[in-house]
Amino acid sequence: MSYQRRLKALVTGGAGFIGSFVAKRLLEEGYQVRVLDCLDPQVHYPSAFPTLPESVELIVGDIRDRHTLKRGLDGVSVLIHAASAVGVGQSMYRVHHYADVNVGGTALLLELIAEQPGLKKLIVLTSMTSYGEGLYRRPSDGELLRVPVRTEEEIKSFGWEPVCPETRESLSPVPIPESAALMARNVYALTKKAQEELSLSIGEVYRLPVVCLRLFNVYGPGQSLTNPYTGVLAIFLSRLLSGRSPTLYEDGLQTRDFVSVHDVVEAIMRVLGTDAADGRVLNIGSGQARSIMECAERLIGLTDSTMMPEVTGRFRTGDIRHCTADISLARKLIGYSPSVQWEDGLAELVSWAQTVHWKDSFEEAHLELERRGLVT
Repeated sequence: MSYQRRLKALVTGGAGFIGSFVAKRLLEEGYQVRVLDCLDPQVHYPSAFPTLPESVELIVGDIRDRHTLKRGLDGVSVLIHAASAVGVGQSMYRVHHYADVNVGGTALLLELIAEQPGLKKLIVLTSMTSYGEGLYRRPSDGELLRVPVRTEEEIKSFGWEPVCPETRESLSPVPIPESAALMARNVYALTKKAQEELSLSIGEVYRLPVVCLRLFNVYGPGQSLTNPYTGVLAIFLSRLLSGRSPTLYEDGLQTRDFVSVHDVVEAIMRVLGTDAADGRVLNIGSGQARSIMECAERLIGLTDSTMMPEVTGRFRTGDIRHCTADISLARKLIGYSPSVQWEDGLAELVSWAQTVHWKDSFEEAHLELERRGLVT
């Protein structure tokens, strides 16, 4: 019997997009796997519910419930904490809910872990949104600098691209390392930042091996096509499959770093196989910037749609312009190297999306943000 077969793993949020992939991979590696998930209807539309292997023990319950969480932690040696309320825009008007789930749920988890011996590894999935704007280079002298998230007034004065506060020249984005300050101000990002700080602090005090994986924009099959606050690729796909145009904010040239869920799972497994990253935060992305316009155009081509991207020229309060991962630390410490090619990953996502239920709820979500003054 292998070492892993003697270990029991708990995946919180394990019926969700990333968590379900992690649960299946752990099972393949010989772990006994338990999943704790509240099956939030916003994420788990009934006909799109992810299928977990029968040998996975599923506990349906809330991470904020002490009794349920204690039951989930019983006998666990490996814990992957993926449970989270997700969505930047929605977090700005459901402040208590996001803080309660993401911070309160994580705090309760850590409190119970501290009372329970035997945990060999805690991996917490956090978010690149905590950075706020990415890292930039000033073209005139090559100086690297950070800037706050843009305001509507700044955009009116200087355009979409962030500018240097001193020279007012447009800045060039470069990959951001883990050592960069976390400058986000939206509620979701702040809760993910708190998850990191709480987890690493408790890990240090109680000598628990904790690793936080700061995930960039994760995509792949299994992503909710009914949740209007999920990733932009899934939102675009639900629009296209319903015969509508993908809607782009700003000018569509803002960039993100998209990483396949398969590469995220591989990173998690590598963390489980070494102590080199214990007590650290690692960026997990592709290291490549992709414009939102490119994403829309690629998906239009892959779905054989005749629609064209709709560029609104509007700004969602708090949105960043550019952020790409510097993944050199993850390469060094855990041997991480993203292997899913962009074109292959998109093709896999589209092929899967055409076989499952989807629901385009973008307009409803947009109107809600507009009503609350969060779209200018």
